[in-house]
Amino acid sequence: MHREVRLTARPQGPVTDDLFEIVEAPVPEPGPGQVLVRNTVMGVAAVMRTLMDESSVVPVPAYQVGEALTGPALGEVVAAPGTGLNPGDLVEHWLGWREYALLDADRVQRHDPGLMPDPAAYLSQGPTAWMGIVRGAEVRPGDTVFITGAAGGVGSLAGQIARLRGAARIIGSTGSPEKADRLIKEFGYDAMVIRGAGPIEEQLRAAAPEGIDALFDNVGGEQLQAAIAVANEGARLALVGALSSQLSEDGKPQTVEIDTLSLLSRSITLRGVALHTHRDLVPEWHQRFAEGLRDGTLTFPHTRLHGIEQAPRALRELTEGRHLGAVVVEL
Repeated sequence: MHREVRLTARPQGPVTDDLFEIVEAPVPEPGPGQVLVRNTVMGVAAVMRTLMDESSVVPVPAYQVGEALTGPALGEVVAAPGTGLNPGDLVEHWLGWREYALLDADRVQRHDPGLMPDPAAYLSQGPTAWMGIVRGAEVRPGDTVFITGAAGGVGSLAGQIARLRGAARIIGSTGSPEKADRLIKEFGYDAMVIRGAGPIEEQLRAAAPEGIDALFDNVGGEQLQAAIAVANEGARLALVGALSSQLSEDGKPQTVEIDTLSLLSRSITLRGVALHTHRDLVPEWHQRFAEGLRDGTLTFPHTRLHGIEQAPRALRELTEGRHLGAVVVEL
């Protein structure tokens, strides 16, 4: 037997512990072409709150009430009859939220166990951060860059990547002075905009008196509007996340008024980018991340909880903004 976490009801607002139950189920038996994986670590992300709704615009199937949740996980192959995988291989897949997973062989990705100093780093949200900085915002040497949601698993890496790309000034947004201080002292940010400390546009203008050249937007809403207002001619604005909608109290989309003539007159590029159309960047990121972790040019900000029974708490606390960086659960 093994344990898995199932959804008990659709949320009507924020994530609460009573939306989950931990149940025991038989460990599945692999058939030819299938892989049985003993999961060792899983990741949680804000998008999981969106997937708890009955439907969403996210190109991933919504969670079903009474069934186990899904999400990124890393584990060790137990058995894989008729495949090229061997017991003990390190693999990544999308059936987290359970202690054992059964998948077709083409649904798992084998990883080099010696590449990352900490194998959990394979579950970082770095591929999204790398994609948004490199292909979305096209950050260039000398740029002033604004990164919204800077304290999350994506934003805490995006700032580091922007610095590697030669950005001259990196400004982030977050929800607390404590996180703002840490982002400046530990993760390379030059200035911070603090949600709730005054109008975002006023704070951003003070932090970037000469305007911004690139935006990495995890949030949307007022922060996107402020970035557009402060953007320089030819600025590249990348929409990478939508936390203002995903974590809203009522679960409704947060719309934004945009003056399109203003975008046109300043030749501003506004681009939505999603990782599922840039999967070719993932191996490149893993190699760069491993090198950066070893030589000290990159860090992996994260919180680690222990035991599958902590998985609901991990997601709840992440959506409440309690942690800086990624949140992972050792199983």
